[in-house]
Amino acid sequence: MLDNLSLLTIAPIFNVQLLLDGLFIGAIFALAAYGLALVWGVMNVKNLAQGDFVIMGGYIAFTLAEWGLHPIIGLPVAFVVMFAFGWIVYVLVIRRVIDRDLFTSLLATFGIAIVVQQVLNQIYGPEVKTAESGFEIRSILGNQVTVADIKLISFLLAGGLAAAIVVFMKRSRMGQAIRATAQDPRAAKIMGIDTDRVYAFTYSLNAAICGAAGVLITMIWVIQPFYGITHSIRSFVIVTAAGFGNLPGVIMAGLGLGVAEQYSGFVLGAEFQQATVVGLLVAVLVWRQIQQSRIRQVVQ
Repeated sequence: MLDNLSLLTIAPIFNVQLLLDGLFIGAIFALAAYGLALVWGVMNVKNLAQGDFVIMGGYIAFTLAEWGLHPIIGLPVAFVVMFAFGWIVYVLVIRRVIDRDLFTSLLATFGIAIVVQQVLNQIYGPEVKTAESGFEIRSILGNQVTVADIKLISFLLAGGLAAAIVVFMKRSRMGQAIRATAQDPRAAKIMGIDTDRVYAFTYSLNAAICGAAGVLITMIWVIQPFYGITHSIRSFVIVTAAGFGNLPGVIMAGLGLGVAEQYSGFVLGAEFQQATVVGLLVAVLVWRQIQQSRIRQVVQ
């Protein structure tokens, strides 16, 4: 560990490589986390199947690549397929637990995650998969830093999709209905908004966002049926740190988490990369608890 830390000091160019890689992957983390923030903020459902929806999107792109199509085509395909899948899951499961206690919704979404994992494992097997994009890897700064074209393209696609969702939420009638329902479901229902349809659309939109994020991940990283839990934890870390309805915060937290993972993988070793995510989740929860305790003391 000390040798790796000293290497970052001796050869600062490694910091540039880690920073770029962290920002590229962090943008996709932020995209998936924004979907969780929607569901959590509007429906008060903590979706433990969040990461498994991401992995499903990745396997859609992988399947298209196996059929001879470019995996980028999987982005709109996964968005549509996962939207439909999310609507089905809402009708069959989420609708029945949305008004119940926290434990019930956690248990229901955890069950969905297990089913998705096992189905993907039966279809594709437990091996790690990736979808080759075929794009070039370029060198900059005197051939000391590499930048894969697909990482830059994924970064831009994630940003473009996030911007489109923000515009949709602000300009469209459904987006306004979602925001109204998030603020006060009872008042929204009195005003004639079909809150059940809003909940279904919100959950489906989250699944579609996750599917799109999964397509980008499978082109720049790897997927496996049981990797969903790590993506779920990442999303929870980002949303917990940023708070609901705070898109700039979600973006900054996602980018920061991506960079933190890259540095921890380099300094501590790849085997501690996921431990860093869990550690950050615990740290954020402890920090939130301390902040709430201070607020209570001030109020009292």
